[in-house]
Amino acid sequence: MSNRFKPKFNIKKGDNVVVIAGDDKDLKKPRKVLEVIVDKAKVIVEGVNIVTKHTKPSAQNTKGGIVKVEAPIAISNVMLWDAKTGGPAKVKRTRENGKLIRVSKKSGEAI
Repeated sequence: MSNRFKPKFNIKKGDNVVVIAGDDKDLKKPRKVLEVIVDKAKVIVEGVNIVTKHTKPSAQNTKGGIVKVEAPIAISNVMLWDAKTGGPAKVKRTRENGKLIRVSKKSGEAI
């Protein structure tokens, strides 16, 4: 993906999100975003899309073996969690004092 038109997403690292599509779909359980991969439009969410990875022994990991890790999912499959309403909410951006802030469309509160 070129850097000329870099996409802007409303989801950032550390946000609470809800998985709205896929095998781990759960609209009532907020989960934490561990990483946002902007180039591929994917996010890594805590406890979602767990895959088993076979690792070779190395200096850091002397035993090696099978490790369970979170794999990325599409950013379109998650929505920000609105704590006030207790569910997922769409987000709009507004400018306050020259700074962009994210505001929930359901409750109208800043995230």
